[in-house]
Amino acid sequence: MVFATEEINQNSQLLPNLILGFKIYDSCYSESAAIESTMGFLSRMQGMVPNYKCGHEQTNLAAVIGDSPSSSSVSMARILGLSMFPQISYGSALPSLADKLQFPSFVRTVGTVDSQPTAVAQLLIHFNWTWVGLIASNNDYGEQGSRKLKEEMARNGICISFAKSLFSQPSKEHLVYLANIIKTSTANIIILYAYATELAALLEEVKAEMITGKVWIAVGSWLPSAVFSNMDLWDILNGTLGLAKYSSDIPGFRDFLYSIHPSKYPKDIFIRSFWEKIFNCRWRENRNQSDVERSQIKGNVPVCNGKEELVGLDSSVYDVSNFRLACAVSNAVYAVAHAIHNMMSCRSGLGPFFNGTCANIHDFQPWQLFYYIKNVKFWNTGGERVAFDEQGELKGLYDVVNWQVTSDGKGSFVKVGVFDDWGPKGQKLMFEQNEILWGRLHTQVPRSICTESCPQGYRKVAREGQPMCCYDCISCPEGEISNQTDTHECLKCPEDQWSNENLNKCIPKVIEFLAFEEPLGITLASLSSIFSLLTMSVLCIFIKYRDTAIVKANNRNVSYLLLLALLLCFLCSFLFIGHPWKITCLIRQAVFGIVFTLSLSCVLAKTITVVIAFNATKPNSSLKRWIGSYIPNAVILICSGLQVLICISWVTIYPSSPEPNRNVSKDRIIMECKEGSIVFFSVMLSFMGLLATITLVVAFLARKLPDGFNEAKCITFSMLVFTSVWISFILAYASTKGKYMVAVELFAILASSFGLLCCVFFPKCHIIILRPKMNSRDNLTGKKK
Repeated sequence: MVFATEEINQNSQLLPNLILGFKIYDSCYSESAAIESTMGFLSRMQGMVPNYKCGHEQTNLAAVIGDSPSSSSVSMARILGLSMFPQISYGSALPSLADKLQFPSFVRTVGTVDSQPTAVAQLLIHFNWTWVGLIASNNDYGEQGSRKLKEEMARNGICISFAKSLFSQPSKEHLVYLANIIKTSTANIIILYAYATELAALLEEVKAEMITGKVWIAVGSWLPSAVFSNMDLWDILNGTLGLAKYSSDIPGFRDFLYSIHPSKYPKDIFIRSFWEKIFNCRWRENRNQSDVERSQIKGNVPVCNGKEELVGLDSSVYDVSNFRLACAVSNAVYAVAHAIHNMMSCRSGLGPFFNGTCANIHDFQPWQLFYYIKNVKFWNTGGERVAFDEQGELKGLYDVVNWQVTSDGKGSFVKVGVFDDWGPKGQKLMFEQNEILWGRLHTQVPRSICTESCPQGYRKVAREGQPMCCYDCISCPEGEISNQTDTHECLKCPEDQWSNENLNKCIPKVIEFLAFEEPLGITLASLSSIFSLLTMSVLCIFIKYRDTAIVKANNRNVSYLLLLALLLCFLCSFLFIGHPWKITCLIRQAVFGIVFTLSLSCVLAKTITVVIAFNATKPNSSLKRWIGSYIPNAVILICSGLQVLICISWVTIYPSSPEPNRNVSKDRIIMECKEGSIVFFSVMLSFMGLLATITLVVAFLARKLPDGFNEAKCITFSMLVFTSVWISFILAYASTKGKYMVAVELFAILASSFGLLCCVFFPKCHIIILRPKMNSRDNLTGKKK
C-alpha cells in the first residue's frame, strides 16, 4: 500500500495537484478489532457513535481497503454499507460478499465468486479427473465456496467421492475420521477448501496415517502458506496443485522492499519489530544505553546497528518475488486513485448524477466516490486489466502453482499455468504440463476415476444409488453400435447395415442369394447340367433308334416332346440360381410351371394312349376310332394351355420382382423374388398335382396290361416318385427361408424331373443299348418264332 501510494503521488498523469495519503490499521485477524477501527474512523475518533461525525476536525477519508479475512470484511461491510462508504477487500473470497443487498458498497480485487470454482473445475477437466474428494471448512467461507464448487463440478460431469467438513478446532477423533475417509476412498484427487490454520492438523494426521499417493488441490488462501514451511509435511504435499492469486510483476517493488529501513520510516513501529526478528537483534531502548548493558538485558542478543542488509536474506525469510497479495493491494489502491481522478475530471452538466451534476472533490459523499470505483477500468503496471462487474467482482486471474520437492531436498512453488477469466470459453486455462511434478509415487498424470471408460462397442449404465461417474459398461446389442467411448446410448444401424464384431461400426449387410459360386449353387447347377446332358443323350438315342419297335410302340412323337420338356425342366433350374433380376423373377415360376405341366401332360398322354391301344384290340371296341395322335395331342394341348393361361394371368396381374428381405436374418439381406400372389402359385402347383394324380390313377388302372406294351408300371412308379417329392417339397418349403427355399424348390424340380426320366426312359434305353434282341415287334407283342 505504501509503495502504490508513493508511486501514484509521483505520477503527474494521475491525480495531478492532489496528494493521496493513507492510515493503516491492524485488525490482527480479529473481527472486534476491525469493527472498532471502522467505527473509530467513521466518527473521527472522537466518539464511536454510528452515523455521527464528532468533533470539528476535517478529514478526507475516501475509502477503506481491507480486510483480508472474510469474517472481518463481513463485519466491516455491514457497517460501511449503511452509508455506502466504499470498501475494497484484497483478500476476502467469501461468496456471500457478492450479495449487493447485504453489502451494497463492497468490492474486491481477489477475483469473482465463481472464478475459483470454475478454475478448479477446468483444472479437473484438463486432467480428466472425474472422481474427487472434497474437504471444506465448516465456516461460511468453506460452506459457500464448496457449494459453488459442487455446482460447477456437477455441471461439468465431475463426481464427488466424499464431501466432508473440517472443524476450525477439530478433535483427534474428527481428524482420524477424516484421515480414514481419505485413505479408503478410491479418489486420488482431494480438494481442500479451507484456511491454512485449519489444515495443518489434518495434514499432520494424514502423515501419521502414512497416506500416500494422493494429490491435493489447494483452493483458498492456504497456497502458499506457512503449511509448506513444515518440512515434515513435504513428502505428502509434494505434487500439490493449487490456485494462488495472480502474481504479476510490479515494476520497482522489489527495489522498494530492499530499500525499507527503520530510519526511512521512524514512526513505523512494525518495521522496527520486523528488523529485530529477521536479523535476530535488538534496538537500544534509549540512546544512552550501552551495548554491554543491552546484551545483558536481552541475553547476549546483538544490538541492531542499522547496517544490516535485506538483500542477502533467504527467500524463505524475506520473499521479494511473490507479489500475489501485493498485486491485490496495489490494484485496490489504484482503483481508488483512478476513481478520484475520474471524479475530478467530471465536467458540469455531463456528470453521472442528478441533472448531470458532478461531485465536489473537496466535499463529496461516499456513495458518489463508490459510483466511480465500481465503474473504474484501467491496466495496472503489471499489464493486468482491472475492472469490476455488476456485483463488484474482479474477473478472476489466478496462477496455477505446483509444490515441488526436488531430489536434493529443496522445496519450491513452480508456476505451471494461468487461469484467466477474461479469456474466451475453452481457453481460460493455460498449462505448461511438462513442468508439473506429481510427487514421489507418480511419474505421470495420476488417474482419478470411479469407473474406467467404457470402450467403443459398450454403453454406460448408471449404478443404482451411486453418482453418475460410477457405472457399468454394457455391450451394445447386435445391430447397434457405439463408436465413441463413454456413450450413454448405442446407435441403431440403418436397415441395410449391421454391427461388426466389435460393435463399433455399422457395415453393409451381406447380400445373400443362391449364388453360382457357393457350394450349394455349384452342386445344383452341376446336377442340372448333368441331367440336361443325360436327357439330351436319351433324346439322341431315341432319334437314332426311332424306327425300332420299342420307340415306335411308346408313341415316338410324344416321347420326343416329353424328353424336350424334361430338358427344359432341367435348364429352367438356372433361372433360380444367381442374383435375382427383374426378368428372371418375372418368368422363372411361369417357365417352370409351363414346362413341368408339359412334361406331365406328355406322361398323361402316353398313359391314355396305352390304355386306348390295349382296349381298342378287344372285339367290337368303340375305342378303335380314338387310336392315333388326336387324343394325345389334345390332352397335351389342353393341359398345357390351361397352365399357360394360369401363368400368363399370374405374371400379368401380380408380376414378381426382386426384393430385399431384411426379416429373415438380422445380419443378412436375402435377395429374393417376391411372388406376386401366393394364390396363383398354389393354383399352379395344384394343377400340376391334379395332372399327376390323374396320371397316377390311370397308370395304376392299366398296370395289368401285357408286359410288352405295359409302360403303365413305369409311369405309375414315376408318378409315385413325383408326388412323394412334391409333398416333401411343400412341407420343407414352408419351414425354410431365404436361399434355402429356392434350393428346396430346385431340388424338387430336379428330383421329380429326374424321376420321370429314369422311370419312363431308362428301361427302354436299357433294352435299346444293352438288350437289342428284345427290341422287336414279336417280343413286344408276346409272339415268338
